[in-house]
Amino acid sequence: MNFDTIVLAIAAVLFVSALIALTVWAFKAFFGGSGTGSGFLRARERRLALVETATVDSRRKLMLIRRDDVEHLIMTGGPVDVLIETGIKAHAHLEPPLEDVIIARNDTRPAPDFGKS
Repeated sequence: MNFDTIVLAIAAVLFVSALIALTVWAFKAFFGGSGTGSGFLRARERRLALVETATVDSRRKLMLIRRDDVEHLIMTGGPVDVLIETGIKAHAHLEPPLEDVIIARNDTRPAPDFGKS
């Protein structure tokens, strides 16, 4: 075997490996592989989300969980998990404005002079 044949074989193996990786990535992106929930065939809106977490101490954690438009506050990590509050109204999602937004232009004001009494 000469040097050119070895270089060509290595280049061919790298090219085929790149094609396989690209095919796997495209399949996951379009068909929602690995449970991501976002994909070409999964166009429905997600109903369950972890909104926020806060650490209480080294073991316990507060979690705010949203299901549909209702939030629930849960504490986990202690001897038992506790539902602290339920039925919290979720914040409304921001919607685009109905009309064009016009920003008023104001004249510049002079800076205050604090040196004078």
